[in-house]
Amino acid sequence: MANYREIVTKTVIGKGKKTFVDNGRIKTSNPPSTILGCWIINNNFNGVKTSDGVNVTGTYDLNIWYSYDNNSKTDVIKETVPYNEFVHIKNNSDAINQDVIVRSLKQPTCSKVDIENGEIVYTVEKELGIELVGDEKVKIAIDENEDPWDEILDDNEDKIIDNEVNEDFIDDADTL
Repeated sequence: MANYREIVTKTVIGKGKKTFVDNGRIKTSNPPSTILGCWIINNNFNGVKTSDGVNVTGTYDLNIWYSYDNNSKTDVIKETVPYNEFVHIKNNSDAINQDVIVRSLKQPTCSKVDIENGEIVYTVEKELGIELVGDEKVKIAIDENEDPWDEILDDNEDKIIDNEVNEDFIDDADTL
């Protein structure tokens, strides 16, 4: 009959990913003629466990480069965009201490930018991956017929005995 031991370890108890699409409008001080570029930087986020999933809050900086005045001048408009996303994670564990790990699987990218009625209309896509990590117990069988440990004896040969130290060692080395 085998004995069992319990090991407490951290394990992934819930995992999921989701793609989000954000749409927005920006009114500029100068009516835009052409969109020259769009890029997103400084994506910061944090996840918090709720009773039925994970709530992710964050922000990113949206930068849109556009021309105006019949394509004779350019400007860059910067806007910090906040977001609040909810992801339902299937959690089959009753672990009390659960940590949330949120990763950006696809950084926010501007997939579409247009001009409508003198305003800039944009679409941003991002993908988040979420893991719930908690403490779980695992039972393992212990073999009772395991070989015994060998006993290791100390070797006295490697020890330095005070009366064997050559006090004239440095003087002997100088004569070489």
